[in-house]
Amino acid sequence: MTFVDPRVAPRSAHQAECHECAREGVGAFSYQPRLDAACYDAAQMKTAVGGAEADAPLPRPGPLAPGLALIFDMDGVIVDSMPVHIAVWREYLHSLGLDAAGIEDRIHGLKNEEIVLHFMGASADGQGVPEYADYQQDHGAAKERLYRETIGGRLADHLVPGIAAFLERMREMPMALASNAERANIDFVLDGAALRTFFRVIVDASEVARAKPAPDLFLLAAGKLGVAPRNCIVFEDSPAGVIAARAAGMRVVGILTHAAALKDVDFSARHFQDRELDAWLTSQHAA
Repeated sequence: MTFVDPRVAPRSAHQAECHECAREGVGAFSYQPRLDAACYDAAQMKTAVGGAEADAPLPRPGPLAPGLALIFDMDGVIVDSMPVHIAVWREYLHSLGLDAAGIEDRIHGLKNEEIVLHFMGASADGQGVPEYADYQQDHGAAKERLYRETIGGRLADHLVPGIAAFLERMREMPMALASNAERANIDFVLDGAALRTFFRVIVDASEVARAKPAPDLFLLAAGKLGVAPRNCIVFEDSPAGVIAARAAGMRVVGILTHAAALKDVDFSARHFQDRELDAWLTSQHAA
């Protein structure tokens, strides 16, 4: 199947006369297959963005302009894990006799050590909680083990819609994963969902002095990719991640898996099946 720019290629006679094509906007500013059966593809797109056949493939452009790189957060961008993390944090804190009120607003984009310190206070060093080790990291690790046990074989059900197909289309692009998550969780997601081979670089918060919202993690990823920060496009779902990407001097796409809106982003999309996301990406060029 050949993809053409509809701003250059004329609409076929079929496209001009077909009600389905006209209703779906074939020939508008998006990449469409130049086929007489355009109504089939239009209907396929319609179902893929919210209809009954949500897994139907969507025609898309391939790799982007040369000189660009893509950097992805993990939780909320690759895997929609936040509801599971919230439930598991609540269960873990309750098991320690601690109040989990406000957990939803306290965990987004933060390291486990920060979450532990907030909710456990003086007990975060192990005092008063003898059944756990004496460090904040160990409380976080215990919680993450519970998270992996909980999500278990349902990982594929929690992938952000369209992410696997998007990564496949962009396979030739330099891509990195940069997450505050523990390496064990990163390995669990990438291996469990068979996504590891898409990423040339994988970095986590243990490799930098300051995690997000500091820019260190994104700058490390860009350096390992060998791409200037100004030519990196970051996909983030949290305010802390957006702040980090902006501080690194990068372009930002907000993935709205849960937030109604994200401030200070260049573009926002609910998921990776959004046709407007591809239109925006293809408009980007290296500086």
